[in-house]
Amino acid sequence: MKIEVSINGARHSHDVEPRLLLVHYLRDVVGLTGTHIGCETSICGACTIMLNGAAVKSCTLLAVQADGGEVTTIEGLAEDGELHPIQEGFWERHGLQCGFCTPGMIIATHQLLQRNKRPTEADIRRGIEGNLCRCTGYQHIVDAVQYAADKMNA
Repeated sequence: MKIEVSINGARHSHDVEPRLLLVHYLRDVVGLTGTHIGCETSICGACTIMLNGAAVKSCTLLAVQADGGEVTTIEGLAEDGELHPIQEGFWERHGLQCGFCTPGMIIATHQLLQRNKRPTEADIRRGIEGNLCRCTGYQHIVDAVQYAADKMNA
């Protein structure tokens, strides 16, 4: 089945199997490996991307469901070699350790900050609750999100 998708601002057109998961399309067909495959059941959130402006878990969507859509992955946040403020926040506030959850966590944060420019700690914790991290204990992630929010509102 032929699909056309805009990914990080670039048009992509491929013939795909109707059963191909979106996460596998992004990684194996398009070559964008920043989106991670974790649980493949939508529990961990490592595969979170933006599809048509909403954070979604790409392990539970078929590539054909993205046909005609706009996808943003972790690779699409930085501009002109400069980290996005969210990426910078994770770097500056040590919001990552092993880094496996980080792409999905950053995309979830991106959606949160689009919807709420000045989140409280409780808002942040609620906004990232669909993404699991086994390393950080979450406080550094919360600090990273607050850093990004402050920088984006400066």
